[in-house]
Amino acid sequence: MRNWSRLRSLSGREMLFLARCLTVVSAVRLALSLSSYSRVRSLVTRLDARRDASIADLRRVAWGVAAAARFVPGASCLTQALAGQYLLARQGNASKISIGIERGTGSELKAHAWLMSGNHIVLGGSINGFAHLVDHGS
Repeated sequence: MRNWSRLRSLSGREMLFLARCLTVVSAVRLALSLSSYSRVRSLVTRLDARRDASIADLRRVAWGVAAAARFVPGASCLTQALAGQYLLARQGNASKISIGIERGTGSELKAHAWLMSGNHIVLGGSINGFAHLVDHGS
């Protein structure tokens, strides 16, 4: 119920951005279900994104993607990172997806993805406790 009351308090501009985020998160989630990560990543990174994003742009994308992901079943950290990377790239902002595995999990591997822009973590939370595996830039 709390989500609905928050939705009603959004401005028209915020609501439009959230709708855009919901569309992108849903499309990425569906694409990952039907295709490979490499194929989806290649579609997301086709845009020419070279400049650094402002903190305001990073916060806006982080808010929009995280809020939209609450409404999309199975919107994993990878789904959110790819959606955020696409939204930033649409604005010409560079970012990269970092993938790591949780340390000390025994025989069970637990992977996680983060969206990074410059030295800022946009989506994915803290990297503490994870071993870095690979970066995929925009």
